Amino acid sequence: MKTEVLKTGEGNDELILKKASDIIKDGGLVAFPTETVYGLGANAYDAEACLNIFRAKGRPADNPLIVHIASFEDAEKIAYTNELYYKLAKKFMPGPLTVILPKKEVIPYSVTAGLDSVAVRCPVNPVAHKLIEYSGVPIAAPSANRSGRPSPTTAKYVFDDMDGIIPLIIDGGECDIGVESTVVKITDDSVTMLRPGAVTCEMLLSVCKNVTVADAVINELKDGEKPLSPGMKYKHYAPKANLFLVNDKKIDFISLALEKQRSENCAIMCFDEEIPRLENKNLLPVGKKDDIREQTRRLFILLRRADELKVDTVYAHLPSVEDKSLAMYNRMIRACAHHVLGGV
Repeated sequence: MKTEVLKTGEGNDELILKKASDIIKDGGLVAFPTETVYGLGANAYDAEACLNIFRAKGRPADNPLIVHIASFEDAEKIAYTNELYYKLAKKFMPGPLTVILPKKEVIPYSVTAGLDSVAVRCPVNPVAHKLIEYSGVPIAAPSANRSGRPSPTTAKYVFDDMDGIIPLIIDGGECDIGVESTVVKITDDSVTMLRPGAVTCEMLLSVCKNVTVADAVINELKDGEKPLSPGMKYKHYAPKANLFLVNDKKIDFISLALEKQRSENCAIMCFDEEIPRLENKNLLPVGKKDDIREQTRRLFILLRRADELKVDTVYAHLPSVEDKSLAMYNRMIRACAHHVLGGV
């Protein structure tokens, strides 16, 4: 299969979206930009098309997909909503929030990995939004990468993983946020965060007084525990090199990094302020130490660049589990399979 890459913003968006929506309607797969990461989409009503997402990604069948809708009211077509859903939707949709709700029969179990619940999201990215509208169906879409790899935030990295596997990639430029959406589950009048993202606990508390963070956000799933959200169970987001996180409350990061630079074929993910103190070799600057938003936006791009450097190992700071950096912590702890130097 020849994979075509079509760039938006050059006066031909209508033609691109028409071509992409026709592929979706015909049961095919299309990669498209969202504000979080690039998604690999199929008609959420088409069980076989959604199974092809799993095949294209090499994704485990027990890892559910997120269903993208054009407006938050469209959740009524695929799920059983409630008052708290609408409070969250009116505050955060369109945007980087996914809400898990009881599913209706129109959504096949191939989308939900056998669960009776469905993850619903309304993206704010205009290309994603229009693609759903043009297709006339909700679009099931995980991140557009091979399973376990860093999620792509540019069309180039989608192409690296999906060339020859899918017919079309819509190039909408670099994603604004850089990590996947926050995923929450509603139970009565409470919200449980299953995956952190740009919508933080503090933001959720402005809508719901009862917000908790699932243990699997920070720790590994227990044996036999079934993932309710993408990204909960398996090693995710990982570069080809071995990634090690350094707890700099217990180990001096600069000293360790300098030692590794002299003895290993490694890359160092460092803060901008640390660059002058390190050897100018295979550095991956994440941004200023206090700029969590920029660090998050750069994360997956830097993990991809580590692959391009063809290093054997990557060393990075262990992020804090504080609310604003929890998404960074969650992605990086999974990318390194919980390998932390100095312990957590």
